[in-house]
Amino acid sequence: MANLHFHYGTMGSSKSAQLIINAYNFNRNGTPVAVIKPAYDNRFDVQCISSRIGISIDATPLKNLDNYKIDPNTRVLLVDEVQFFAPSDIDHMVDIADTQNVIVMAYGLMIDSNERIFPAARRLIEVGAKLHRMESNCQIPGCLSLATHHLRFDASGNVIRDGDRFQLGDTNFKSVCRHHFNEIYRNNKSREK
Repeated sequence: MANLHFHYGTMGSSKSAQLIINAYNFNRNGTPVAVIKPAYDNRFDVQCISSRIGISIDATPLKNLDNYKIDPNTRVLLVDEVQFFAPSDIDHMVDIADTQNVIVMAYGLMIDSNERIFPAARRLIEVGAKLHRMESNCQIPGCLSLATHHLRFDASGNVIRDGDRFQLGDTNFKSVCRHHFNEIYRNNKSREK
């Protein structure tokens, strides 16, 4: 069985919810679990992972994994919002998986709103993490296609095509299929439908 996993999907594909459910199930079966998240993610609570469906779990916020020491009894490490970590942090996760016989399950986004892969996601692919796509539907009304991309909008509903790729929150994002991403982002339809 693979010991390094990357569960990825668009916003709203239940990544954090699945992490919380997995933590519950591991704990229920007596499997020692550690849960971490990037300190950058302070949307709900600095020491908590929350899902939009109303469930949450305590987590250790970390700026990076440089000095992170996992408890020797831990069998599973769950990592939320992995895209906010650095590639060097992914290397620390690999070390934990390979030298401490810990299953590492990372959850996060693969690409940003400008269709560029996040550095941490790229590193997970490079080191051979088992990939698990978490699916959700396009958020354009009436579209039932698979959401694969994100559009980011300003307060007036205009598409943002540049700027900082690390942004918190989801009120100014929409998860969309490739067709709608290309139609709105590439064809310069400037406003949200």
